[in-house]
Amino acid sequence: MTQKHETELRSLLTLAHQDHHKGLIKLSLFKLNDKEISEDIVQDTFMKTWRYLVRGGKIDLMKAFLYHILNDLVVDEYRKRKPISLDALLDKGFDPSAGDVDRLMNELDGREAARLIMKLPQKYQKIMLMRYVRDLTLEEMSLITGDTRNAVAVQAHRGLERLKKIYGRL
Repeated sequence: MTQKHETELRSLLTLAHQDHHKGLIKLSLFKLNDKEISEDIVQDTFMKTWRYLVRGGKIDLMKAFLYHILNDLVVDEYRKRKPISLDALLDKGFDPSAGDVDRLMNELDGREAARLIMKLPQKYQKIMLMRYVRDLTLEEMSLITGDTRNAVAVQAHRGLERLKKIYGRL
């Protein structure tokens, strides 16, 4: 690899890190509920992307590529994750009564919204998760689904309307 090529790859990855790091952290936290593991997984995402680029790999859409790698790493984390007992947490100093109430309420609201999304038909679930959890643009969603941008926008709008109806029934 030439110095010029390496410099180009570094700038590409640096720009991707600046643009997508927060979104990747947000998705990872949503799925894992552990800040340290989430940060490690996001870091591993960028490391795997760097290795792929150095080997000569071609990336058409950086954001979609990064989210794909992140999702694979989250699945790997689920597979190796072991449940922790409440007694072990209490021994380490965890106090369930102490905590930030606002953060807890936001987390519960987010979980409730995700639970409500899962009540939508499959085609709307996929679009709503891509739009509001993965924070993808309409163009990126249309490339992933193979639908036109307009069709994806319509599905997102209809999914949101159905979600409002489900929420109104509660």
